[in-house]
Amino acid sequence: MRTIKRNAKGFYMALGMFCSIPLPFNLYDEDCLDLMLSYFPFVGVVIGVLWWGVATLLGLSNLHIMLTTALITIVPFLLSGFMHLDGYMDTCDAILSRRPLEEKLRILKDPNSGAFAVVMLGILFILQFSVIYVAIDTEKTRLAFIYLPIVARCCSALFIFILPNLAQSGYAKVLKRNTQTPHIVVVLITALLATVVAFIFNGWRGFLIVAAIVLGYSLAMLYSFRQFKGVSGDLAGFSLTISELSGLVVLALI
Repeated sequence: MRTIKRNAKGFYMALGMFCSIPLPFNLYDEDCLDLMLSYFPFVGVVIGVLWWGVATLLGLSNLHIMLTTALITIVPFLLSGFMHLDGYMDTCDAILSRRPLEEKLRILKDPNSGAFAVVMLGILFILQFSVIYVAIDTEKTRLAFIYLPIVARCCSALFIFILPNLAQSGYAKVLKRNTQTPHIVVVLITALLATVVAFIFNGWRGFLIVAAIVLGYSLAMLYSFRQFKGVSGDLAGFSLTISELSGLVVLALI
């Protein structure tokens, strides 16, 4: 009973931190912090189901395809409270500055958005809008919206577990505290189940979408990791954003 209660707290805390859906009460239990990364993919389940639900309802409406596409495009960002988008912008600002490591780290923690962040945000929205438009126009299955956020968050949790933290990254350091092998196993099993769901929904195309998500996340994280010599919440948000876009690109193309 105690284990069930502890896991329920861990999921609730993860939902409260990584999702913008209003919750009935605030909950914080330091003893459950180690569970939050393991339940991060389950937050992806909530976001994915809601994303698919909104896309399905909009598909049944008489809205113009441009407006439908715009609404579907912003749903995952709204549901995540723009947390990962913030990390994407901060990381773009720092990497594209092409400054020495110390200056990049300063830019990464700067709350102000620079020109590079604004430009890369525009590019992201143009690309994401375009691929979702193509997916809707060619009547590609919307069921990919369910597993896409799950796989991306599995990648995020695994890389945070495995890679060393940036010294000044309190986010990753706190979430990794007291984590053990079973925490990683839970994420791996979740990723495997999401891949099975992708195959059931989309066949071999589902495998390609999952592969694109994993590859997109891995390349983005490894590149940014080499730039900063450690992992942080901003870098995780940057990589997650890239990975979801990568999955959507493959969804549109196949």
